[in-house]
Order: sequence, then C-alpha cells, then structure tokens
Amino acid sequence: MGHQHFNGLKTAALFGVLWAVLLGIGAAVGSGRYIVLFALFGVVMTAYSYWNSDKIAIRAMHARPVSELEQPVMYRIVRELSTSARQPMPRLYVSPTAAPNAFATGRNPRNAAVCCTEGILQILDERELRGVLGHELMHVYNRDILTSSVAAAVAGVITSAAQMMLIFGGGGDRDRGGNPFAAIATALLAPVAATMIQLAISRTREYDADEDGARLTGDPLALASALRKLEQGTQARPLPQDRELVDVSHLMIANPFRGAGVGKLFQTHPPMSDRIARLQRMSGLPPH
Repeated sequence: MGHQHFNGLKTAALFGVLWAVLLGIGAAVGSGRYIVLFALFGVVMTAYSYWNSDKIAIRAMHARPVSELEQPVMYRIVRELSTSARQPMPRLYVSPTAAPNAFATGRNPRNAAVCCTEGILQILDERELRGVLGHELMHVYNRDILTSSVAAAVAGVITSAAQMMLIFGGGGDRDRGGNPFAAIATALLAPVAATMIQLAISRTREYDADEDGARLTGDPLALASALRKLEQGTQARPLPQDRELVDVSHLMIANPFRGAGVGKLFQTHPPMSDRIARLQRMSGLPPH
C-alpha cells in the first residue's frame, strides 16, 4: 500500500502544478481577464476527451471487436479477472498490427474496452497475457482514463493559451509597465512545463497499474516477463509516429515508438528496467 499511497499523492501534486500553470498563463493573457474562461475551456475539453476516449483510441488503432469464439483465451482471462475484482466484463478488441501492445480505455468500468494487438497475442504465453490484461483492467478500475484525459486536456489548453500570447503580444500590460520579454518567456516555457507534468502523471499511473495488476493476478513475475518481451518487441516493430497514434500512446502498456534518444522527462512510460525491478521486488526476488 505504501507505493500506491505515494503514487496517489504524487499524481495529486502534479495535477496541482498543472492547474497552477494553466491559471497562471490565464492570468498573464489579458491581465487575468480570461482566467475563468481558460478554466472553463479546460473543463469542457476534459469532458469531451474523457467521454470519447474509447472511440478515439480504438479508431486510432483500427481495432475491431472480437467474439469469444475468436479469442477464447483472452475472454477467459478477462472474465476471471473482472469477476475476481467484482467488476463488469469490458468489451474486447483486437488491433490488426504486428507491433506488440495492449491498452484499456473507456470512461468507467461499465463502458470499458480492452484491446490487444495481433503482435502481442503472438509473442506472449497465457500466463504473461494474464499479467498484461490485469494491468490494463487496473487502469480502468483506478480511473486512469479520467486522469489522463484531464492531464491531456489541460496541457492542450495551456499550449493554446501560450500560442495566443505569442500571436497577440502577451498580457496587454505594457501601459502599466508589463514586461513583454517575461510574457514571451512564459508563452514559450509553459507548454514545455505542461507537457513534462502530463508525462510525469502518465508514468506514475503506469507504476500503479503494474503494482495493482500484479496484485489482481497474484503473479508479479508474469507481468515482468511480459514487459521484458514487450521491450524487445516494440523496439523491433515500432508504430509510426503519426498524430493519432501519438495522442493515444500514453494508454498503451509499452511505449510503441522507438525513442531511445528521447530524454526520460519526455517519455510517456517509465523505463522498463524500473518497472521490472519493482515487480521482482513484489515477488520477493532481488532485482537483476
């Protein structure tokens, strides 16, 4: 419970900073006249992305619903785990891509969808797949789709507000001694800060889903083994970095892009080595 409690506090603190950046840039644009407007815009964008999260992600991955006859193992695992968690059975999808990955989406457990790619179904054994599906179900049960929707929407509003500052010349405070250079610096740095916070929130939720999913399945090492295979598989068969896929990449269990040169601050997922080490500690094995 210690890790879970710490991650919950960390997520709350990161959200506090993210909203502070939004309200701060709202105050800078028009000397604070638009601060309420920016807050309301953030709420509207959050509601839209949250309500449509399942449709957006499934469409981006060209996924299709599958029957129990087509995917009996996937159905059996998800039914057992959702029953164990006393939650409704989600809709199941398969994406026709060789890149190994999986994601869960939907605004609540009653409107949830779990999707596996054809690639992940080919490289994982049943025990490893169970670990992955436990992870994905915990994203739904922990309301991480709401969390990621809020973070993405607020970061998007901050970026839009910063662009307005650059286009319209900042805060309009020049007659009262406003500093145009400070306004430009704010407009340039705020989107970077918002993106970094958004990605930090995503990484925190991945750690929690790993931990809670391992508790749900009772098998941390199965998920650790799956993550090891996914690290190799996603590097060998990365997804193309088009806009639609980038927008939903934070939902996936593994970073779907080949991003070895990207700094840790700009990754949607924690390092696989850290995730595997945590799962090994849960099982009582020393990390290696």
